[in-house]
Amino acid sequence: MRSGSIVSGMTMISRVLGFVRDQVFAIFLGAGPMTDAFFVAFKIPNFLRRLFAEGAFAQAFVPVFTEYKETRSRQDMIDLAARVSGTLGLILLLIAIAGSLFAPQVVSLFAPGFESGGERQQLTIQMLRITFPYLFFISLVAYAAGILNSFQRFAVPALTPVFLNISLITAALWGTQFFDESIIALAWGVFAAGVIQLLFQIPSLHRLGLLVLPRWGWRDSGVNKILRLMLPAIVGSSVAQINLLLDTIIASFLVAGSVSWLYYADRLVEFPLGVFGIAIATVLLPRLSSIHAQEQQDEFTRTLDWGLRLGMLIALPCAAGLFLLASQILTTLFGYGEFSAEDIQMSTYSLCAYSLALPGFIVIKILAPGFFARQNTKTPVRIGIIAMISNMVYNVVLVGSMLALALPAAHTGLALATALSANQQAFMLYRQLRLEDAYHCSQSTAGIIGRAVVATVVMTITIAMITPDTSHWLAMQAIQRAIQLIGIISVAVTVYCCTLAALGVRPNDLTVNHHRGKARTH
Repeated sequence: MRSGSIVSGMTMISRVLGFVRDQVFAIFLGAGPMTDAFFVAFKIPNFLRRLFAEGAFAQAFVPVFTEYKETRSRQDMIDLAARVSGTLGLILLLIAIAGSLFAPQVVSLFAPGFESGGERQQLTIQMLRITFPYLFFISLVAYAAGILNSFQRFAVPALTPVFLNISLITAALWGTQFFDESIIALAWGVFAAGVIQLLFQIPSLHRLGLLVLPRWGWRDSGVNKILRLMLPAIVGSSVAQINLLLDTIIASFLVAGSVSWLYYADRLVEFPLGVFGIAIATVLLPRLSSIHAQEQQDEFTRTLDWGLRLGMLIALPCAAGLFLLASQILTTLFGYGEFSAEDIQMSTYSLCAYSLALPGFIVIKILAPGFFARQNTKTPVRIGIIAMISNMVYNVVLVGSMLALALPAAHTGLALATALSANQQAFMLYRQLRLEDAYHCSQSTAGIIGRAVVATVVMTITIAMITPDTSHWLAMQAIQRAIQLIGIISVAVTVYCCTLAALGVRPNDLTVNHHRGKARTH
């Protein structure tokens, strides 16, 4: 719990600054062709970052590095770190150079709906050449974070993303004056953030004695093991990101602003996912890897049980709150300046649909380490491919139906498809863990989740009773909106927690060791 609290606290700081960043974007840039161009130019390397930084690399590197740490000599561990950094660094440097050189082709691939030779496409190409090297820097940040997390040093890696938000806010408020196309400043803000985040990690590595000179190690057995685990994990651990990228591709064919409407909605869902889901997963992976290396199956099961219990207690009320308060939250955070009433309405549709994906996203983050800690990447990749194909089918059916009916918010079909595929993937991961006899949800955890559902229903009724309609909200001043929103959320949280307490849920139900030795499977 302490480690999870540290990661959540640091991530909370980053996410709050992320909201400030997005408010700056919305107020000064709005939602239109130019912001669509930047979001695509940022999303492409950011998507690859998710594959390497929060996905395949972390889930392959941490278990292998932990195994070396637990079972090999310190020199073997240091040699592995040197060879991984050298091999990873050179490969990603070449990818970054290639991505910049072939930016026109990359943009045509990821945003085929942008008019060929048009201003939006050309601006995206120009910015992508600046943002692509971010992949190189941020993947080395992931390497450093993997080492620090393996030593239970969670604070610095969790705080590092703050610098991306600070860099982009600075670029938007100050850097835009130096460019004819002001939005180009944001691309340079992304580049600078990559450099700063890497520099921030170096002192912590030095204190551990693991700031080593990178060495090429393509034939090293440890590096080969990591690469073998990474290849299938690239798909298996990043299906949610691939689905979001597919949304961007399809959205590029829809009306201008669709990419931005999806972006702002996704950012709000990313807040609880990052603060809680990713934080829990960050703590789970090195812990589960160490437990598996020591062959402690009972402890492995209890740890996953704790993650699922805590994750669902958070995911259910957050999803309900985002769905019910979508318009009010968007209006309060972004409804100023260039962000119009239409932008609020269209983003509201996206957020309502994306909120349904939140429980699935969080469960995926919790259950996937149950496979990766056991160095099993093939099973998640098979499930991931099925979920990705399902998402494509859902996209075609839902968006196609909405376009055929001439509905004005066809982009909502993309968000709803993502929600369906995310929950499908979460269910399949849990079912497979049961089939492999690696994890069974305990009766106590199933009971707590059931009580969380009841508490969420009570909270939902409360929110519906006390929330003014959107027209009333639009008439308020900014400070009135903020005070009213904080008040509603505070009441909702209080009602949810009090209902849980009345149903018998206690703080010690959230500890890893709760029911030690007494757990019964469900």
